[in-house]
Order: sequence, then C-alpha cells, then structure tokens
Amino acid sequence: MPELELDIHLDADEWAPQLRTDVLNGLTSSPKTLPPKWFYDDRGSDLFDQITRLPEYYPTNAERQILRKRAAEIAELSGADTLIELGSGTSEKTRVLLDAFTSSGQLQRFVPFDVSEQTLIDAAKVIGEDYPEMSIHGVVGDFERHLEMLPTGGRRVIVFLGGTIGNFAPTQRQEFLEQVVSTLNPGDSFVLGTDLVKDHGRLVAAYDDSQGVTAEFNKNVLAVVNRHLGANFDVDSFEHVAIFDAENAWIEMRLRSLVDQTVHIADLDLDVSFTAGEEMRTEISAKFTRDRVAAELSDVGLDLVEWWTDAAGDYALSLSTRR
Repeated sequence: MPELELDIHLDADEWAPQLRTDVLNGLTSSPKTLPPKWFYDDRGSDLFDQITRLPEYYPTNAERQILRKRAAEIAELSGADTLIELGSGTSEKTRVLLDAFTSSGQLQRFVPFDVSEQTLIDAAKVIGEDYPEMSIHGVVGDFERHLEMLPTGGRRVIVFLGGTIGNFAPTQRQEFLEQVVSTLNPGDSFVLGTDLVKDHGRLVAAYDDSQGVTAEFNKNVLAVVNRHLGANFDVDSFEHVAIFDAENAWIEMRLRSLVDQTVHIADLDLDVSFTAGEEMRTEISAKFTRDRVAAELSDVGLDLVEWWTDAAGDYALSLSTRR
C-alpha cells in the first residue's frame, strides 16, 4: 500500500475563524442562512453517503451510470496522469474513473480533496489498498479558498462530481469556476457533474426522503454550531424543509423553527431570535441545462469538449478545457 501524502490547509486554526464569520454573518442577515459547507463534519459526511444510497436520490445512480459508460472515454480525452477530485468524500464513484485510468496505464497519482480530514484519510487508505501502484496525495481544504494549493506537475484532470456546483449561488459559482481555470495548465481538463432541470416533484423528493435521512443531515449543521461555537440550538425544535424555486431553477433546503425561541452562541456572544414558522436557508442546489452549463463555462474561459447524460436525461457530465 502506498504511503499517504497529506496536505492540511483547513485545521482547527484555519476553519474555526471561518465558521465564526459564516455563522455571525448568516444568523444576523435577513433571512437567516448557514452555508452548506458546514454540513460536512464526519457525521455529516456519513449522512450524505447514506443519502446517495436512497431510492429518491437519483443523482448518484445517474452519475454512476454515465461514469461506467464513459470513464474510458474520459481517460482517453483527458490524457491525464493525475486525477484530482474536489469534495472527494468516500471516493466511491471515483473508483469507476480510477479503474479506467489505471487500465489504460496512464494514472500515476490520485489527489482527493475534502473538507473532512478523517473522511479523506479513511477513504485514501481503502483506495491505496486497492490501487497499490498509484500514489495518493490527499488535500484537506475548502475548495472556495484553497484550489491554488492543489498539487502541480504532470497532466491533470480536475473532477467535481455530485452536482455540488449547484450549491453555489450564481456569483459564487462564477468565482469558483474562475479559480478552477486559474489552476489549469495547458493540457489539463475539467470534468463537471451537473443535475438537470426536470419534474419538480422528483426534485423535491430527492431532497426530502421518506426515511428522514436528509432531514437529519440538514439539522446536523446545528449540531456543528453547537459543538464548535458553544451554541444551544435545540435541534428537535427545527424541522427540515425542501422547496423548488422555479424562478432560480434551484432546490432550497431550509430549517423551520417550530416555536418562538432564542438561541445563544457563546463564542460569538450572540443571541438569535427565531419566531415560530421562521425559515433559515441552509442550502441551494441549482439545476441546469446544457446551454446554461456551456455558457457559464465559456464565461470563465473554458470550452465544452464533451457532454454526456444518463439514459433518462436526468444528469450530465461535461469535459472542458481551458481556452
């Protein structure tokens, strides 16, 4: 098994001030918000892994279907010897790509990039056992701030799966894509997963499953704030809400206060009042069309080279290169 090389750009000294800033800004805004990146502590990462296996949550299976059919083509088109996965999590789907790249004999290095150090380490150990000829260079970081610290060298393909790009508001999405472009060298490529516009009922069901796993995942962000900022959120006094915003073509996840209540965040010396029925947004998940993806890539200097969908047309993978 290869030794894991690990870069940590998001330890407690780094992320704690950012958490304080995000919570202060979000809970003093109107309407209140909390950024979705704080879902993903170790518990949140595990819950999201459970979500991807739920029958209502079609994106994972649709993306896996495309990967199984197109992985060899992605390997050939990219010509990469280094595969970088942003928001890697358990890297389960990535195995399809790893198999294709290693079968071609071209892959030398895998770079999983994730906000959760333990999740990354655990996944990297398993990957290392199954692909002993490949070096693994893990990066613990926030892909909104640390992309410039990605390992360099070789011909690289940066992979951003799961439709996570939809969690960014349009301005944030452009800023993120600009950062991706700034890290690409001539010959590098970018593979992006995007969920597509479809029946609104199916969209809402994917974010409000019958088993309540997504609700638990959503409310986990309150547990994160409690644990790290000395807050006293009563998690059970909030309920999970998922709606489709047709004007913006995105799903919103919210937490609705069930009672009038005041929450104290000790580390911020902040009291936050919620009225019964008040909703706090915790995530958006934008849905796309091919034209919209192509336009947004083009706006930041990326040319769409290939576009693949699953059989039902629910989901898409695209491969682009820097202009």
